[in-house]
Amino acid sequence: MLLRTRPDLMGRLTGRLTGRLTGRLTGKGIAARPGAEGSSMSNDGVLIFDGPDPRGVATLTLDRPEAKNALSIRLRDEIADALDVLAVDDAVKVVVIAGAGDAFCAGFDLKEFAVEDPDFQTRLWASSDRYHRTVLEFPLPTVAVVDGVALAGGFDLAVLCDLRVASERARFAHPEITFGEIVYAPLHDLVGGAVARELCFTGRNVDADEAKQLGLVSSVVPVADLAAEVERLTDLMVRAPRSVLASTKAKALRRAGFHPGRTLDL
Repeated sequence: MLLRTRPDLMGRLTGRLTGRLTGRLTGKGIAARPGAEGSSMSNDGVLIFDGPDPRGVATLTLDRPEAKNALSIRLRDEIADALDVLAVDDAVKVVVIAGAGDAFCAGFDLKEFAVEDPDFQTRLWASSDRYHRTVLEFPLPTVAVVDGVALAGGFDLAVLCDLRVASERARFAHPEITFGEIVYAPLHDLVGGAVARELCFTGRNVDADEAKQLGLVSSVVPVADLAAEVERLTDLMVRAPRSVLASTKAKALRRAGFHPGRTLDL
C-alpha cells in the first residue's frame, strides 16, 4: 500500500497492512488539499492511501493500472484493511475510492480463479466475502470516482459505494453473466428491480450519459473536471457532523435490508 496520512494512523495501518511503506501519490489528481496533515510513506503495494485531509476526506486509489485495477486477493485485502482503520478514525467523514490509469476497475482478477490449489481457492473466497462485507457496511459515506470501465466486480465496487461520480468515458457492465454469478442486491437498491434485472440478465454496456439518466451516478463531467467535481461533492457532504453522517449511513443500510454473508448471497 502506498500511504500518505497522519502520523497517528501510521501505527494502526502498518499493523494491518502488508508491505514496506514509502511515499507517493497518483491517480486522478484527487489528492489531499494543500496543508493536509501527515507525512508520506509508500511501498510496492496495490492500493494508494491518501489522507484524511483537513476536511475529513480520505482517498483510496486502486493501483494496478496495468491490469485495469483488477481486484486480486491482495488488492481486496488492502482495501478491507484500510477501511477497517478508517472506520474507527474520528477525523474521517468521507472516503473516496478511485482507480489509477484509464480504468476504474475491470472486476476480479480472473487468473486467480484458474489456480487449482484448494487452499488458494479457500483464501480467494474468504477474501472476497470479507471485502464485499467491509465495503458495503463501511459506517460512513463512500464515493466512487468512475473514470473508464467499471466491469463485473468493478461495477459492483461502484454500486457498493454510496455515491458515484463519473467521467464522460465511464462505462458499466456485467459481462460475467456469460460465465458466472452476479452480485445483484446493491444494484437493485440503487436503480430498482426492472433496471437491475435488465442490466444483470443482458450484461449490456451502460455509458456515462445513460448511467446519469438511470440514477446510477450523481454527475458526469469531462475527465479534466473530475477532481473538481469530487471536491465539490465532498465539500457538501463534510458540512454535516460525523455522527450525523454515520447515523444516516446506518439508516440507509437498514432500509436496504442487506445481510451480507457470502459474496454470492448478495
